[in-house]
Amino acid sequence: MDQTSRRQFLSRTAALGGAAALGSFIDPAFADRNDQLNILCWEGYNSDAILDPFREANPGATVRAESGTSDPDMINKLRAGEVNVWDLINVNQPWARDQLYPENLIKPLDKDRFLPHFEKMLPEFKNYPLAFDDDGSLIGMPQRYGPFSFVVNTDVISREMAEDQGWSLFLDPAMSDRYGVLTYDNWNVMHMCLTAGLNPFAPVAGTDLDTFRSTAETIFGGAKLLTDDLVAMNIALINGEIDAYFTGGTYTASPARYDGASNVRAITPNSGPVDGKGGVVWIELTSAVNNPDPSSLAEDFLDYVQGPEASKKVAFTEGTYNPVCQMGNPEVMALFDAEELDAIQMDSLAEEMARSLDYEVIASYDELIEIYTQARRS
Repeated sequence: MDQTSRRQFLSRTAALGGAAALGSFIDPAFADRNDQLNILCWEGYNSDAILDPFREANPGATVRAESGTSDPDMINKLRAGEVNVWDLINVNQPWARDQLYPENLIKPLDKDRFLPHFEKMLPEFKNYPLAFDDDGSLIGMPQRYGPFSFVVNTDVISREMAEDQGWSLFLDPAMSDRYGVLTYDNWNVMHMCLTAGLNPFAPVAGTDLDTFRSTAETIFGGAKLLTDDLVAMNIALINGEIDAYFTGGTYTASPARYDGASNVRAITPNSGPVDGKGGVVWIELTSAVNNPDPSSLAEDFLDYVQGPEASKKVAFTEGTYNPVCQMGNPEVMALFDAEELDAIQMDSLAEEMARSLDYEVIASYDELIEIYTQARRS
């Protein structure tokens, strides 16, 4: 079973209308690939707010983008032959080095062109290892990111208490019927491993599977609300129906915070079972697809979204708001006002990053998702 992403509930596409639209991508009438750009991405990059300025700078070019529903789904499109269709792919951080590049689905970027951009990024991204292959090739450019653990109403549960208790908060009998589970299955599995004191990125077997099962049953058994709708979850938190929700972060809390509910706060545990860390961070990488008929617009677009105006639009688009690596550039930071910085919890972002593991592929996903699904149904 494929792992779903942090945004599995989103299946909309902004620039395409399904298979019929996809057919036009491979229409032989389009002979000049340097007048085409096809982007497979997470929502945001497919917004006209991002695409239109690039279209205006490239008159006559056909620029399209399609939003995916999971990293594996997008990667499988390339495996199925759509490497001939797409020019850029935007997925989370482990996939480029672990799968896309080894399978020859993406190609190295021009270091002379793109390495200078890293010097303007936030300190933790200046030498970001997952942007490079072991052979030294630059295989993706980071941009959006965010810690992703859980969310509380700080009017009821203080930030300090939540950070200190970490995942054990959801095992406390006193929290029964006081929290929800945002059902992003892949992330839930990862977070339940951490709650159980297990490393989700190492094989889980034997009695550890029993520990995971017990943890999953406890968390689902104590949940008052299950939904994959972040808006509904935030409303329940604000209205006092729940005091916290399991699986969430800057990405899910930011819309409520931007609307003025600053008591909705994403939490990264102070400690955890993997190298002392209990949080997890997702970081998107955009890579050049190894299209046999490449378009020069691919690297042009990737260069364009590093700029201040485009970086700000990428950060604040599609109704959820996220920090971007380019905020190390004073020109980018100058475009954010105090309310926007508060929405993405910029005050604690660096320290939360330091307490977080990089999102990786869950090693025993097939076994764990089966146990998880049984616990959820029960």
